[in-house]
Amino acid sequence: MIGRLLAGAAMLGASGALAAPVTIHAGRLMAVPGQAVRGPSTIVVDNGRIVSVTAGYQPASGQLIDLRDKTVLPGLIDAHVHIDSDRAGNEGQLAEFTESVPLRAFEAQWNGMKTLRAGFTTVRNLGDGDSGASLAYRDAIARGWVQGPRIVSAGQSISTTGGHMDGRNGTNDEVDAHSATHHLCDGPADCRRAVRLQVSRGADVIKIATTGGVNSGTGLMTRMEEDEAQALIRTAHSYGKKVAVHSHGRDGTKLALRNGADSIEHGTDMDDETVRLFKQAGACYVPTLSTVNGYLERLAKDPNAYPPAVKKQIDWRIGITGKSLEKAYPAGVKICFGTDAGVSKHGRNADEFEWMVKHGMPAAQAIKAATVNNAELLGLASEIGTIEPGKSADIIAVAGDPLADVRALKTISFVMARGAVVTN
Repeated sequence: MIGRLLAGAAMLGASGALAAPVTIHAGRLMAVPGQAVRGPSTIVVDNGRIVSVTAGYQPASGQLIDLRDKTVLPGLIDAHVHIDSDRAGNEGQLAEFTESVPLRAFEAQWNGMKTLRAGFTTVRNLGDGDSGASLAYRDAIARGWVQGPRIVSAGQSISTTGGHMDGRNGTNDEVDAHSATHHLCDGPADCRRAVRLQVSRGADVIKIATTGGVNSGTGLMTRMEEDEAQALIRTAHSYGKKVAVHSHGRDGTKLALRNGADSIEHGTDMDDETVRLFKQAGACYVPTLSTVNGYLERLAKDPNAYPPAVKKQIDWRIGITGKSLEKAYPAGVKICFGTDAGVSKHGRNADEFEWMVKHGMPAAQAIKAATVNNAELLGLASEIGTIEPGKSADIIAVAGDPLADVRALKTISFVMARGAVVTN
C-alpha cells in the first residue's frame, strides 16, 4: 500500500522519513476537527512540518502521496494510556513479579507501535511502574532512535498509602518489603515531596488518585484528604505541570476540582454539583469508556481473570459506564478523549469513539475531543491537533466518512508522524 501511496518514491531511513518536500493530495480534509470538512486539498510537508494547505490538487512539490480517495485528518491523540503493559488482572500482577525491566521497555515499544499504527500519533502516558521504561521510551522516540507516538508522560502515579497506586494492596508482607513506595504520600509535606520526585524523574504531567480504583480493588470512595490534594495540585502547578486526577466516585472528583485539577480521568459517577464544578474549574473530562471492552474480553477468556474484590467493581463499572458522559456533555463540560489503554487493548484506541457516540456525543465532537481538545489539554495546541501550516506533520487517512460512521476510524489507511510515514 505504501508503495502506491508514494507513487513509486523511495522511503529513506528506518524512521520512514521521506526526501523533502512531500505533497499530499487529500480527497476530503478535516483540517480543523469541529469545523467544516474541506473537499479536494493539497498539503505540503517539509522537514517534519506542514508548510501549506491549499484547495484543489496542486502540482506535486517533490514526492507525491495520493490520498484522493480518503478522508484525511490530524493524527489522533489519546490522553490516557499505560503504554508499558497490555495485561491486567491476575496476568498483569504476575508479570510484575516475573518479568525484567528491559523486557517491560520492549513491551512499551511494542504497544507504542500498535498505538501509532492505529492512527494515534500522540499519547499521554498516565503512570506506570517504577522501572522508568515508559520515560525511556519517550526519550528514545524524541531522539529518533525508535518509532512511536509522541509521549507526554506522568512517570509514576501518586496516591496515599493504601490508595489506588499502592502496589502492596492484596500482597503479603514479604512482597510488600520489596515494593516501591516513593510515589505514595501521607500528609501535605509528604505529598509535596512525591510530586517533586516525579518532576525530578522527568515527568511532563502529574497523575494523582483521589479515590480508590476498579483494578486495585481499593474501592471507589475518596482516599485522600483535602490538604493532601491541595498540596499535590499546588506543587505540580508551581513546577508548571498540569494534574490529571484518577477519580471514580463523585466526592473524589469534587475534591480534585475544588483544588484546581486540570483533568478528571474516569469520573464514573457524577451529580449536578460535579458538573457545576467542572464548568467552574474549566477542567477536561476524560471518560475512558472503552475500558469495558478490556474487561469483557478478558472475562470471556477467563471468568477468573480478576480477584473477587476487583470483579465486583468491574461489574459496577460495566453497568454505569457512559452515564456521566450523558450528563456532562449536554451541560457543556469540555470532553477530552482517553482510553485507559492497558486496561483496554493498545491499538484498539479508536473503540472509544464508538462508546462516546453511543452515549450522546456527535461524531464530529468526539473527533474534536481526540484532536483539538486534547492538544489544548496537553499544552501542545501550537504543535498538534489540526492540519495547519507550521504544525507537526501528524496526518492520518481513512476510507469512508468518519462523521457519518465513526467506526471508520478503527481502520486507518495511512499514518504520518512528525513527517515520517509509518509502515503497517
